Amino acid sequence: MADTTSTPTTTTSAPRATTQSSTSGITGITGKTVIDDTVVSKVAGIAAREVDGVHSLGNGAARAIGAIRDAIGQRDHGQGVKVEVGEKQVAADIVIVAEYPVALQHVADGVRASVARALEQIVGMEVAEVNVTVQDVFIPGDDDDNEDEKKEARVA
Repeated sequence: MADTTSTPTTTTSAPRATTQSSTSGITGITGKTVIDDTVVSKVAGIAAREVDGVHSLGNGAARAIGAIRDAIGQRDHGQGVKVEVGEKQVAADIVIVAEYPVALQHVADGVRASVARALEQIVGMEVAEVNVTVQDVFIPGDDDDNEDEKKEARVA
């Protein structure tokens, strides 16, 4: 693995992107790395979904659209995540649906820690803040599709 030295710079080639200039210590090749906001959103979304007690991400409308995307195999990993990327820092707002009966503060703290760790390690930027909004609570059994099958027929 090569050591790299990064210094943030600005760019106008891609809107809302993270840009870093880098020099590889082994090869001496210089260049610019651009990490788009959608990539940062996906990293944060994946990290948030890995936390125990998180059922899904996004508000009701986003989850409905996400269900359609899942059905056709086009999952949106950035669903429910909004990021603001600066030159040196990133901030994230994440909307979650927690599983019942988990401690909501515990889940929110876990999401905050997981997202911050992923953004620092994978994206390589300092995390300014991670705001977590618990939008809903998922209660197992409420959304069962086969509920009608469990009921006895009223007519013969």
